[in-house]
Amino acid sequence: MPNQFGFQMPATPIMEGIIDLHHDIMFFLVFISIFVLYLLVAVIVMFSDNENNTRNTSTVSHHTILEIIWTIIPTVILVFIAIPSLALLYSMDELQKPTVTLKVIGRQWYWSYEYSDTNWGIYDKTWMIAVPKWNINNVVFDSYMDQDIEDGFLRLLKTDNDIYLPTYQPIRVLVTSSDVIHSWAIPALGVKVDACPGRLNQVSLFIERVGYYFGQCSELCGLNHAFMPISLLATPLEVYLNWLMN
Repeated sequence: MPNQFGFQMPATPIMEGIIDLHHDIMFFLVFISIFVLYLLVAVIVMFSDNENNTRNTSTVSHHTILEIIWTIIPTVILVFIAIPSLALLYSMDELQKPTVTLKVIGRQWYWSYEYSDTNWGIYDKTWMIAVPKWNINNVVFDSYMDQDIEDGFLRLLKTDNDIYLPTYQPIRVLVTSSDVIHSWAIPALGVKVDACPGRLNQVSLFIERVGYYFGQCSELCGLNHAFMPISLLATPLEVYLNWLMN
């Protein structure tokens, strides 16, 4: 079934990097698995308690060169895996000067959102939009699971109040909680941030595709943990500004 196997279609450079890293690591894992399986079969055959087995196992057992080889090769493989992994981890922590700041507050059992900071010198590709700050008020709302979903939306994933965010803009998301630990996660955006009471966590977004993106609370937070969906609508900058001013 679609959306039930494998990764979702990525909408951010970070998620693209996560998928590429997964494929690279799987390449190593396939060859390692085949090689280890071959070694297991070879050991069973060579060291079997069979009178007809006349192999001289002394060339394998306590073989110094072989022990050096099977220590060095895994180390080299781990280095090849670690370098892109660290590069991706550091890029996830990179934060450009944000155009939009979204504050996310986890509650039992719903989400609250605040648009409290906007850099009005917004740059969109080749042209600049300047919006007077006094024309826009801070936007604050709660988001509950939508009980009456429309056709085309997924059950338990649509909310009554969607998050609106612009595409092709650096976005800062601040995540916290008012009660217990929650986790704000949207797989297609490559985002999963713990919402801890008394702590403010930060993550950056750069959305490249217009559309709806869905997520859920990914930390067991109590009775209604399964009913804390996240629905985010990524729109062009003009649509986002119109929504913000209305």
